[in-house]
Amino acid sequence: MDEISPVRQWRVPTSLPVAKLAGAVLLVALGLLFADGDPVRLALAVLAAAVLAGWAVRDLVAPVRLAVDAAGLTVIQGFAGRRRLPWSTVEAIAVDRRPRLGLTSETLEIDAGDSLHLFGRYDLGATPEEVAAEVRAARPNTAR
Repeated sequence: MDEISPVRQWRVPTSLPVAKLAGAVLLVALGLLFADGDPVRLALAVLAAAVLAGWAVRDLVAPVRLAVDAAGLTVIQGFAGRRRLPWSTVEAIAVDRRPRLGLTSETLEIDAGDSLHLFGRYDLGATPEEVAAEVRAARPNTAR
């Protein structure tokens, strides 16, 4: 009898879209406070707030960035779409580490041959290294 592994999902932490929405409100408030009647300053503040709010909406509409089960992976594609990747198309699961400004950033890379999917810590709600280990463990032996 085959053992069916449950679906494991990684999602954007709840605090992230809340912080983005709060930042959007703060930008509009600062724009109103410092515009001094200049419509360009206010328009730039509102535009920046709209971009930040749109980014937050994406996090609220499609919080799950990566899911894994026995059949393969489901990744986010576009603004809020999903793409199914069977295990047979997944060529590599790696973590890219790069030093930047005295800090090291990590990115989970899932290479599916014709596409490369990148996920950071704030996309996953966990470190890319932890997620990579779980994804590798969920991969059936026949697909390796």
